[in-house]
Amino acid sequence: MPRNALLLVSRLLLAALFVPSGFQALTNIAGTTSYFAGLGLPLPTLAAWGTGLFELIAGLLILVGFQTRIAALLLAAFAIVAGFIGHYGRGADDATLAFMHQQMLMKDIAIAGGFLALAMAGAGAWSADGRGVNVDAQLT
Repeated sequence: MPRNALLLVSRLLLAALFVPSGFQALTNIAGTTSYFAGLGLPLPTLAAWGTGLFELIAGLLILVGFQTRIAALLLAAFAIVAGFIGHYGRGADDATLAFMHQQMLMKDIAIAGGFLALAMAGAGAWSADGRGVNVDAQLT
């Protein structure tokens, strides 16, 4: 598959995780706040609003490919931090739950890897970043 097409698909797949998550967090702020309070986070309402807005805005930036390298680096860090806060060492009393949390942590780490690769490669020609700059838009 051509480079720019792969970068577009990568952006679409990564954004498909964060845009709906941010939207859901913001449209169910009480549930999001309750989840963060259950994790023991200080100021869970502020954390819920901040997380929801960050996921939605950064996800949209990835989707359209605007300031992609910066957004991807921020989302990579976010995925690592969120993974460790939400999953590391959780479910220790239940083997099934502990396994699920371990898998979720590893998925967050893998998502961070995808964002780091996107940060390195850039958004490609089929993006807001690629418009108006001398980017090779050919199917190579």
